[in-house]
Amino acid sequence: MNKIRLNILGLSVSQTQSGAYALVLSEKDGKLRIPVIIGAIEARAIAIQMEGLNPPRPLTHDLFVSLSSAFGIYISEVLIYKLEEGIFYSKLYCIQNSKEIQIDARTSDAVALALRFKCPIYTTKEILDKAGILLNPESSIFQGYPEKMSSEFNSKNEFEKYSIEKLTKMLKKDITDENYEMASKIRDEIKRRKK
Repeated sequence: MNKIRLNILGLSVSQTQSGAYALVLSEKDGKLRIPVIIGAIEARAIAIQMEGLNPPRPLTHDLFVSLSSAFGIYISEVLIYKLEEGIFYSKLYCIQNSKEIQIDARTSDAVALALRFKCPIYTTKEILDKAGILLNPESSIFQGYPEKMSSEFNSKNEFEKYSIEKLTKMLKKDITDENYEMASKIRDEIKRRKK
């Protein structure tokens, strides 16, 4: 099987399904993109890791990493191996004591874990041929990509009226309340101002 490495291009509100998000994966050495529609909870788990936030209590994916580490298991790679009726199927390649085990996983969970284990994400040429697209301004479904990538997680204007001190307090509260999307927005606004 000829595997093709993917990068995570970003997250955006889905243009096709209300209440869902688009996780956009990009071909590492090419121009094709794969949009994967995922739920809000999965988007949050991915965004938290991409943004480098540290929740006060471990989330499910963080718990999985801790449990795996305790038993000497790590994920060496993720493979998106099948696309059927619009649903992507993925495998986790896990290693324990030099033994490899493949575990079926939802693609959103597999990507969230790949970020945490810092392992590569792959797909096949067949999947890229089926689902790969070139994002361009003329596309009605992906209007504004990639300019709108992570727009939900990186809004700045709504915080301009607050001081950095107030934003810092708001950030701490949102992390404590596990409102990570808002915490990410606030953190980005603080970073922007400190530049």
